[in-house]
Amino acid sequence: MSDDDLLRIGSHAFRSRLFVGTGKYQSVEQTREALEASGAEVVTVALRRVDLKDRSAGSLMTLLGSKRWTILPNTAGCYSADDAVRTLRLARELGIAELVKLEVIGDPKTLYPDNEQTLEAAKILVKEGFTVLPYCIDDPIVCKKLEDIGCAAVMPLAAPIGSGLGIRNPHNLRIILENASVPVIVDAGVGVPSDAAIALELGCHGVLMNTAIAEAKNPALMAQAMREAVSAGRKAFLAGRMPRRPYANASSPTGGLIE
Repeated sequence: MSDDDLLRIGSHAFRSRLFVGTGKYQSVEQTREALEASGAEVVTVALRRVDLKDRSAGSLMTLLGSKRWTILPNTAGCYSADDAVRTLRLARELGIAELVKLEVIGDPKTLYPDNEQTLEAAKILVKEGFTVLPYCIDDPIVCKKLEDIGCAAVMPLAAPIGSGLGIRNPHNLRIILENASVPVIVDAGVGVPSDAAIALELGCHGVLMNTAIAEAKNPALMAQAMREAVSAGRKAFLAGRMPRRPYANASSPTGGLIE
């Protein structure tokens, strides 16, 4: 996309609207291939599942330390506001930037977020100067509360994490978009490129995914497909779709036909 259509989050600006994760790949080399194919500029890392101090040859942090990507540390695996805040404070001390993904899980089976704990953690982190992107339920009320707290974007789920079920509730996403004045980034549940395209066609500003790429038979090829889908979905949204009609509408005009 052109410089006139950048995704702006806080003080950051990105050309790519596809954010990707770094979990579940078979090797660091496979991770690198997928990241490069995706064209993503933002890469999320689970702070509690990666050794941030490991900068040895062939390590994930050596790959991400190349400065080719903006690292988005996330708090996956945290089940309380205290845990999430503590984790991100430690990451900041290690020199990771202030742009963070807040994730406070409320249920280990569905991995749905805990709204109360997410809101509590967001308040603290925003006050401490973090640029907060919270993972949340596709609930317009929760999204508005997170925006009012000062979150730089909201990240409602499309479906449960890692499920690949696609966008289950486009109606709620439309309501969230109508009421939001910050970017809306679909997070979790995307399975195939058409899911990503639909999210962008609805008007969502970006999409974050991990499992859909990492568990594909060919992760790099799937990453490329997701990249193209996000681009196509965004262009379709900007172009404006034709109106839906209950009946047929001839492609060729009927007036002035030669008898």
